[in-house]
Amino acid sequence: MKFRHSTALLLSTLAAAAATAATPAPTLPLYVGQALPGAHIKFGDFDVQHTLEGDSGRMNDDAKQPNALVDVHRTNKDGTGDALGFSWKNAWFSTVRVESAPVDLRPYLAKGTVSFDLKVNELAKGGLNYRIDCGQGCERKVTDVIPARAAQGKGWRHLSYALSCFHHQGDDFSAVTKPFALDGTGEGDVEIANIRIDAVGKPTETCPDYRTASVTPSPLNESWSLDWWMPRHEEKLAEIARRKAAGEPTELVFIGDSITHNWEQHNKPLWDEFWGKYHALNLGYGGDRTENVLWRLQHGEIDGIAPKVAVMMIGTNNTGFRMEEPQLLYAGIKRDIHEIQKHLPHTKILLLAIFPRAEKADDAQRMNNEKVNALLPKLADGKRVFFLNINKAFLAPDGTLSKDIMPDLLHPNGDGYKIWQREMQPTLDKLMH
Repeated sequence: MKFRHSTALLLSTLAAAAATAATPAPTLPLYVGQALPGAHIKFGDFDVQHTLEGDSGRMNDDAKQPNALVDVHRTNKDGTGDALGFSWKNAWFSTVRVESAPVDLRPYLAKGTVSFDLKVNELAKGGLNYRIDCGQGCERKVTDVIPARAAQGKGWRHLSYALSCFHHQGDDFSAVTKPFALDGTGEGDVEIANIRIDAVGKPTETCPDYRTASVTPSPLNESWSLDWWMPRHEEKLAEIARRKAAGEPTELVFIGDSITHNWEQHNKPLWDEFWGKYHALNLGYGGDRTENVLWRLQHGEIDGIAPKVAVMMIGTNNTGFRMEEPQLLYAGIKRDIHEIQKHLPHTKILLLAIFPRAEKADDAQRMNNEKVNALLPKLADGKRVFFLNINKAFLAPDGTLSKDIMPDLLHPNGDGYKIWQREMQPTLDKLMH
């Protein structure tokens, strides 16, 4: 009888919880004149955050970025103190966010929206991300750079996104403690008000489909890339045209992100020493993800050359920027391989495993990349596409990554590039001949 009573009580509790989850409050006011009851406002940069106490607060005490400044203050939209002013500079990342007791956002997913009013005062050198956490160590964001810059000086505007923009299959929305964040890049000055989640809403803004982002060609439109990314692309096209006109062969091409880019940018003597004899072309772009490489390949960056070998390593920014699932990242790399083959049908492709990142082997981003690396051999046919994993050469026996090789635990220094060349050269020699 006691067991039956306990079972009945459990079923009753579950039924009540299901009913509550099925009928959410029509509106969840995250910051409408004031923060959600029990919530507070946090602000700062990547390493240092403070709680907003009173009407204003300032973060300028980050020892890692001594010149960084993040300022948050209550300002006015429809009434006194009903909005938040947010300005930042000299910080590569800054944030103002709502933190609360665990909130169940699952009932809002089907038709829900997250909306807010935004006023852009200054953003010529900055950009925005809107972010919602999605479980332990999980966050999803939507980027707003070009439209936000275009809104500078035009007053308040209302933005509404489908809540599904911030949710991937498998994400846990059952107990969200950071239901909204406004992140700034570069430098800027904005105001935000009326942050809310509605159970039923009509989005005014669109967002990329996370399931196809890695295979949808796109330039890299980040606040920190707009000044140089497209000019670099134009410079590479001009260099290819120059080589063609001069009859100068390009026997080797490297395609990738900042790990490849920095070899040419910060270690030029080593680049010339190792690859000058091949008239190598560096097509690495800092920050690039698979979809950015795809755009470049489709817009002439490997047209007009006929290299013997194309070395490609890409993907760590897919993981770092949007925590992309291994299968989706794999699809992006596969799509890039196919695009190279279409433009360079006689070139052999040497696909490298994504290099290790972070100090420990159990770091979430490194583990995600290793799951991708485990899939990549399927792309190699041993005839036109070859796969090489040299990651162990960068690591200690226990799997740790040293700052003596990658000072920021992501990008190689000179010693790291020497390891890359040493480990890759035997395979490259075979493919070149």
